[in-house]
Amino acid sequence: MEVGCKHDFTRERRAEERAVSFLIFDDVAERVERLDIPFNQYGYDTFGVSKQHLKYFYSMLTFIYRHYLTVTVEGIENVPAKGRCMVVGNHSGGIALDGGMVVNSMLLEREQPRLVHGMADKFLNSIPFTSMWLNRVGQLTGLPEHAVRLLESDRVLMVFPEGARGTAKLYKEQFSLVRFGTGFMRLALQTGSPIVPFAFIGGGDAIPTIRNLKTVGSLVGVPYVPVTPYLLPLPRPGVHCHILYAEPMYFEGTGSEEDEIIEGYVKQVKEKIGELIEQGRKTRDTAVAIRQGRKVEFEEEGR
Repeated sequence: MEVGCKHDFTRERRAEERAVSFLIFDDVAERVERLDIPFNQYGYDTFGVSKQHLKYFYSMLTFIYRHYLTVTVEGIENVPAKGRCMVVGNHSGGIALDGGMVVNSMLLEREQPRLVHGMADKFLNSIPFTSMWLNRVGQLTGLPEHAVRLLESDRVLMVFPEGARGTAKLYKEQFSLVRFGTGFMRLALQTGSPIVPFAFIGGGDAIPTIRNLKTVGSLVGVPYVPVTPYLLPLPRPGVHCHILYAEPMYFEGTGSEEDEIIEGYVKQVKEKIGELIEQGRKTRDTAVAIRQGRKVEFEEEGR
């Protein structure tokens, strides 16, 4: 009887998966299958990540990535093909649209796809079903122990040191960098993880925040509610976003160093991301001008 019930459950699950298979892009499913993740026979890994959930999640992101926005990527070969690392970048745009596009770029643009784990804000746990769904797609609650376990398991961890201060930047501030936290650096040193800096260009253009309603946010359990010229914090279609990855940065230490040393390391990463933002802006502006048929003047001789 128990075997029969288990068989019926498996058959019903497969029937449900077939019924919604139209929501999954074939190339996305193929790339999820190629992830170097030790899934068990039921399609789950030790962190509770679900292969089937990943296919739905990445298909949704891919629709936005390819058809709703225009996303281009440069330097993704700088992310190690194997082993632990941290991808660390800037935040902007009211909501974590940039995080979704970065995660998706690591699946679509690499010869060997990699699963990128993010640290979800703790307030998301208060939203029904959100915490479980995020866990199934590899976005774990932002606790230090989760981050350590992921890196010690040789995963890729995405970090935005600006935190909610970054997404709260207004449209006119989108290319600036606010204060960086230092926890990511201590984590990198503790786990011996290289840091790959990146810049995301276009978040503020996609979601041009003109004001943040903090009082309203506190009433609904979020840090703030972003307001755009069209009121809702939804991305505008057709915006060109550009992601630029730099070469890995390596730092020596154990993570228990004096604050002055850690802050010095953090400053180096922040300065590198600032350089990438300026470089990425020029690359994106050139690509947009070419696409629109406008004349482009290059500063460097021979370009």
